[in-house]
Amino acid sequence: MKAEKPSKVYVAVNVDFTDEGGMLPRSLVWEDGLEYEIDRVKSVCPANAQKAGGQGDRYTIMIKKRESYLFFEHNPEYGHKNPGRWFVERR
Repeated sequence: MKAEKPSKVYVAVNVDFTDEGGMLPRSLVWEDGLEYEIDRVKSVCPANAQKAGGQGDRYTIMIKKRESYLFFEHNPEYGHKNPGRWFVERR
């Protein structure tokens, strides 16, 4: 029996911060090491990941004219040195 790959893929994300503290993701590195430039952030809202589970902030992004979702999963431990992690849902 073939093991199913998890639908939540944690990725490295290059982020700029606004003067108000907002995060603007600029590129992400997929699990195979390829880096994808984020052309545009269309919206940001609190949301659940429907396929992968988990909750946090959902960024609707454009990469090469294709819309996708990028999630920032907040660390539930307030004040932790790691505020959270980025993930995408596997298609």
